[in-house]
Amino acid sequence: MLMDFFILLKQELVIVAIIFLLLFINLGKDRSNESLLPLINVVLLLNVLLGFFGSKEGSLFGEMFHTGKLIILEKNILNLATWIISLLSFSWLRTHKHVIEFYILLLTALLGMFFMISSGNLLVLYLGLEMSTIPIAAAANFDLAKRKSSEAAMKMIISSAFSSALVLLGISWIYGVSGSLDFSVILLQGPDSPFRIFAFILLVSGFAFKMSAVPFHLWTADVYEGAPVSVTAYLSVVSKASVVFVILAFLYNAGKAFADTWYHILIVLSILSIIIGNLFALRQNNFKRFLAFSSIAQVGFIFIGIAGSSQVSSAAVVYFVLVYVFSNLAAFGVVALVSAVSGKENISDYKAFYTTNPLLSWVLTIAMFSLAGVPPTAGFFGKFFLLMAGAAKGNYWLIGIAALNMVVSFYYYLRVVKTIFMEENSQPIEKLAIPGASRLALYICLAGMLIAGLASCVYDYIYSISFGL
Repeated sequence: MLMDFFILLKQELVIVAIIFLLLFINLGKDRSNESLLPLINVVLLLNVLLGFFGSKEGSLFGEMFHTGKLIILEKNILNLATWIISLLSFSWLRTHKHVIEFYILLLTALLGMFFMISSGNLLVLYLGLEMSTIPIAAAANFDLAKRKSSEAAMKMIISSAFSSALVLLGISWIYGVSGSLDFSVILLQGPDSPFRIFAFILLVSGFAFKMSAVPFHLWTADVYEGAPVSVTAYLSVVSKASVVFVILAFLYNAGKAFADTWYHILIVLSILSIIIGNLFALRQNNFKRFLAFSSIAQVGFIFIGIAGSSQVSSAAVVYFVLVYVFSNLAAFGVVALVSAVSGKENISDYKAFYTTNPLLSWVLTIAMFSLAGVPPTAGFFGKFFLLMAGAAKGNYWLIGIAALNMVVSFYYYLRVVKTIFMEENSQPIEKLAIPGASRLALYICLAGMLIAGLASCVYDYIYSISFGL
């Protein structure tokens, strides 16, 4: 029994052990960042590798915590993304005074995400949600000398408090009418009253806040712009991916009885997110704001996939998130390197970028192609699977709207490529020295964007462990 406890909680316990290790290092004598960062990256790599071995399915604490093959894979994806972000942050962190504190904040948030994903109870879900939000808000203010960083943290705290209030209110109402917080009990009770339906809508609205879905997106661009690039990447990839995994499991399990309600909600949110995200992305010059509205549009495609309510839909969403991790982190990796050395974060600063930094230019170009959905990158297959999953219910008009917006997205993604390769600049960004850690991370992202799309075994495995409505 005790051994089962440690095996089922293995990934969470490893994260806790790493946090304590960092605390002990912080209490010891000062170490240079040049020696500390490689050590932390090795530990995070071991965390990624341990996630693939010695796991099993089961539940703990009266089914308040449960795990399975799909949940283990989702946690491994988040572990991998966190490690890549750590590698990409090398240039920024090696001159920072609070390296250990930065990692403690990120790992604490990651631990909260793990509890969210494994939750079988609304209270555990809420605790994990708060645990994964508050440390990121503190990390958004990590550039202590910059006013925009403090502004980003304040806006995130206020918006997160509002979304948490919606979730907590929905949970309290569901408990009031059902007498339980367990997913297994809620699943057996249908939408027999407007009160119960409204409580469920509050929950979905809170998740939509965390995913930056329109009209709950107003905080996103300002927070992305003000936070350090590494924190923005964490917000855009790890935090958003965790909420996608949670809402997918919640709607397909505890929300099964409310399928008709949330189906129509997701359709509206998807259309608004795709259109508004695309329209605002067209106008952006700051790279982080550009990627913020790009991520909002990507959420719209995810909602189309979830609305399919099948095993294909579940597999398509998880596969797309995996592809999104590689694509978005490749883009943020280049932006992080440029920002750390030159402080430049505008798209117009990348004119003639290819003349001085050909490798980074190609990485950023392939990332733009993948985010746009241009074959043969994995982004094309990711969006294709999402649209096919959504089309299973015969919503051809919705697929038509999404396809037209994909054409619009080609314009602003290819505008970045045009700026890099075709526009002249008398003073382009200087040639950047790429640290070995960052170079490794960029190669991993490149391989992920290409191999994940061409190797069918990746999608086949995800499909084999997925579930439907």
